[in-house]
Amino acid sequence: MKILVKCLFLFIVFSCNNLNNDTSNIILCKVVGVKDGDTIEVYFDGNSEAIRLLDIDCPEKKQAFGTKAKQFTSDLCFGKEVKIVSNRKRDRYKRLLGTVYIDDLNLNEELLKSGLAWHFKKYSNKIIMPNLRTQQEQINLVFG
Repeated sequence: MKILVKCLFLFIVFSCNNLNNDTSNIILCKVVGVKDGDTIEVYFDGNSEAIRLLDIDCPEKKQAFGTKAKQFTSDLCFGKEVKIVSNRKRDRYKRLLGTVYIDDLNLNEELLKSGLAWHFKKYSNKIIMPNLRTQQEQINLVFG
């Protein structure tokens, strides 16, 4: 019985560990374009792919701060190697959904911190850190 419990315990521990370190959901690629504040174009496996930043929404290009959001995203990631963590789901425009990391910097969160994006509650069940929401609310860019 003790052996069975130990085996079960080890199975659970290693299963949880593998979920957190699942490299099949990690894409290493180069950013070759920035469409707007929350959509980038990357190149990997011989193809370009549109990536929609998960859990956030930025103003559109023609809206107030839309150009600034696009420039912010471009300044942080254009031409750089990035890591995208994705569940491999796509939005209605067939863009791959994911969180973008430039080294250890989370682009999605940086847009929130800067006030150039808001938590996209309609499509996100993620709990955004309270300090990010507070910074965002102080800048008064809360639409979603």
